[in-house]
Amino acid sequence: MNTQTESRNKESVRAAFRAWAEGTGGPFALLADDAEWTIVGRSMAARTYPDKAAFMDEVIHPFNASMAKPLRPTVRKLVAEGDTVIVFFDAQGTAVDGKPYVNTYAWIMEMRDERIARVWAFFDAIEFNDLWTRVKPAPGIRTP
Repeated sequence: MNTQTESRNKESVRAAFRAWAEGTGGPFALLADDAEWTIVGRSMAARTYPDKAAFMDEVIHPFNASMAKPLRPTVRKLVAEGDTVIVFFDAQGTAVDGKPYVNTYAWIMEMRDERIARVWAFFDAIEFNDLWTRVKPAPGIRTP
């Protein structure tokens, strides 16, 4: 049985992913300003970003500017335990060069006061690196 906190955290993440899939929002709006985001593995973006601004400026904004058709997720599994929410999902979009981008992700998120405080993100680094090196981001595209 989930506690009230687990249920609230899980529903917040579920709603954010639903909004992302519909193109009306997304999970990054749940990030606390001091949220630490770690991309695990050997992708070109793998490291720990110390806060929301660094992660958004160095990864999300350039990534989104590389996409002609925005990334949209399909959640496979969403689990909450204690202050942790884990989401396992597929995402796809179309890069500005017309080629598809398809990847599978697992995010382990620690929540604090219904905000994301820390993330460990796992994904296919080969697919990500291909996009990151192949596509020059379109200028002036930013996301909230």
